[in-house]
Amino acid sequence: MNPCLAEFFGTALLVLLGNGVVAGVLLKNSKAEGAGWLVISTGWALAVTFAVYLTGDISGAHLNPAVTIAMAAIGKFEWSLVPCYVVAQMLGGFLGAVLVYLHYLPHWAKTDDAGTKLAVFCNAPAERHTVANFVSEFIATFVLLLGLCALGAHTWAAGLKPLAVGALIVSIGHSLGGTTGYAINPARDFAPRVAHYLLPIPGKGDSDWNYSWIPVVAPILGGVCGAMFHHLLF
Repeated sequence: MNPCLAEFFGTALLVLLGNGVVAGVLLKNSKAEGAGWLVISTGWALAVTFAVYLTGDISGAHLNPAVTIAMAAIGKFEWSLVPCYVVAQMLGGFLGAVLVYLHYLPHWAKTDDAGTKLAVFCNAPAERHTVANFVSEFIATFVLLLGLCALGAHTWAAGLKPLAVGALIVSIGHSLGGTTGYAINPARDFAPRVAHYLLPIPGKGDSDWNYSWIPVVAPILGGVCGAMFHHLLF
């Protein structure tokens, strides 16, 4: 399979399972309603794990523009491939969000709160503070790329590395996710936000475009800095 196509399918799977667990916990009359943050953070980590298993041997399983750009910034990925990867990731994120919408189709009308519906698709801060929210996403993605580079520096038995990546996502979610919901991935936030804007979701409200730049810019900058920190010092 073409690596860009693998990134498309991998990111679609990532968002389907990741945003899917958020939908299950938040939407009314879901059997998982109210299951809580630990279920969401664990579900997201497993979503990343299985998406990495799906695409790792084909594309390197970036599944995230912040990862792609950071790897190119430290010379471990060709800049010429960055546009293809990023576009594939964004389109995959959009497809994954549409599939979540379809999977939970009867539950949107049952859920009254517009903010809850938006939270299924993209992130919003627990406390809205531009500088603090930016810093939170920057730090979380710095840790993500630092961790990914550290994991890449070790030799793994066949099939084990995706489990370690999943453990990294669990750690970030539990420790750093409570402030902004740890987007740490522009394709996980921006593309589903576009889907929220376009889909005929009853009572969906605003897509919160004023906040939307933070889960794009902060992860990219944080990711590049995290990768460079590991590259230069370790």
